[in-house]
Amino acid sequence: MNFQALLSSLNGIVWGPITLCLLVGTGVYLTTRLKLIQVFRLPMALSLLFKPAKGHGDLSSFAALCTALSATIGTGNIVGVATAIKMGGPGALFWMWLAAFFGMATKYAECMLAVKYRTTDARGQIAGGPMYYIERGLGLRWMAKLFALFGVGVAFFGIGTFAQVNAISDALTIAFDVPTWTTALVLTLLVAAVTLGGVKRISNVAQKLVPAMSIGYVLACVWILLGFAEAILPALQLVVESAFTPVSAAGGFLGATVAQAIQMGIARGVFSNESGLGSAPIAAAAAKTNEPVEQGLVSMTGTFFDTIIICTMTGLVLIITGVWSGDTAGAAMTSAAFSLGGSAAIGQYLVTIALVCFAFTTILGWHYYGERCWYYLVGERGLRAYQIVFLGLIAGGAFIKLDVIWLLADTVNGLMAIPNLIAIIGLRHIIIAETQSYFVRTFTNSTLNPIY
Repeated sequence: MNFQALLSSLNGIVWGPITLCLLVGTGVYLTTRLKLIQVFRLPMALSLLFKPAKGHGDLSSFAALCTALSATIGTGNIVGVATAIKMGGPGALFWMWLAAFFGMATKYAECMLAVKYRTTDARGQIAGGPMYYIERGLGLRWMAKLFALFGVGVAFFGIGTFAQVNAISDALTIAFDVPTWTTALVLTLLVAAVTLGGVKRISNVAQKLVPAMSIGYVLACVWILLGFAEAILPALQLVVESAFTPVSAAGGFLGATVAQAIQMGIARGVFSNESGLGSAPIAAAAAKTNEPVEQGLVSMTGTFFDTIIICTMTGLVLIITGVWSGDTAGAAMTSAAFSLGGSAAIGQYLVTIALVCFAFTTILGWHYYGERCWYYLVGERGLRAYQIVFLGLIAGGAFIKLDVIWLLADTVNGLMAIPNLIAIIGLRHIIIAETQSYFVRTFTNSTLNPIY
C-alpha cells in the first residue's frame, strides 16, 4: 500500500460516521439548548461588529474576527467548494449549508469558552483557545496537549500551508505563466514579512484585505448569477434533490451517492468555515472584551459570512454554468465558470486574484494559530524553530500533488476537531449557563424578549 492509499484509508476512518455525528450532533444539541441562537441573535451579532473595543485583550472584536476570517476564507471557498461538488455532486452544497447552520452554534460556543478561560502568557500576551479551556475547564491537560499537537499538524500540513500554497502556485502558473519556484520564493518572503511581526501585524493586514476581497468576490459572483438569473431556481432545486438522491454520471462527472454528498459537503464545509475545529477560538481569545458571550456572537458571524454567503455564491456559479459536470476540477473549474459568465481572460484573472488573496490571508491566520499551539506545547524558546519550519513548508508546498494535499488536510482537520468537540460537550452546562446569564442581564431593563 502506497502513502496516498494509506492516507486515504486513514481519512476514511477520521471522517467516518463517528466524527460526522459528533460534529453535526454537537451543533444540533447547542442549537436546541441555546434556542436557535444563530437565528434569533444574528442581528445582534452583526451589530456587535461595530461596537467600540472595550475590555482586556490584544485586539478589537472586529480585528479578532478578521484574523479568524483570514484563516477561514481561503481555498475552501473556491477550490474546496469545487472539489466537494465535483466528488459529491450538487447535493454536497446542501450539506455544506446544513453543517454551517449548526456550525454557527458550535462556533459561538467555542469562541465564548475561549474568552471565558483565557489567560496571559509569560510575555504578557493573551493566551486562549481550546487547549486552555480543555485544561482549565475540564482539567484534562493531556487532551489539551493532544489538541495543540493536532493544531500544529493542521498549521504545518493541513489548511495552513500545502493547500494554500499549491492553490496559489497553480493559479499563477495557469493565469500568468509564473514559474512554481518564483511563486514559492516570493510567497515565503511575504509571509515572513507579515508573520514575524506578530498577531497585531497579522490582524492589521487581515482588517484591510478580508473585507475588500470578500465583498469584491461576492459582487463578481452576483454579476454572473444575474446573467443566468433564470437558472438560479432550477439550480437550487437540483441542490436539494441531489442531497437525498444519487446523481448519475454525466460528462466528466463520475456520479455520486448520497453518502458521498454528505461526507464531501460536511468535510469541505468544515475545511472552509472551521466550525468545531477549534481554530477560531484562538483568535477570539485575543479580543478586547469583558463579555465572553458577545465575542461568541461576533465570532459566530464568521461561519455565516464564510459558508452561507461566500461558499453559496461559488457553488451556485459552478452549478448554473454547468461546469460541475465537465472535465475540469478545483480552481480550473471555478475559473471556467467565471469565464462563461464573462470573457475568458476576465474570468481567469478574477479567480486567480481572489484565490491568491484568500489563500495568502489563510496562511497568515494559520501561522498565528499554529504558533499559539506550539507555544502551549514547548514555550517561548521554541517559537523560532516553529517559524523556520512553517516558512520551509511554505517554500515546499507548491511542489506537492493536489490529491495528497487534500487528503492530508482533511485528515489532520478531523483529528484536531475531535478533542475540541469533546471539550465543548463536556463544558455544555457552562456554555448554557453563561449564555442565559448574559441575556438575562442584558435585557433586564429592556422590553425585548430575552428568549431565556
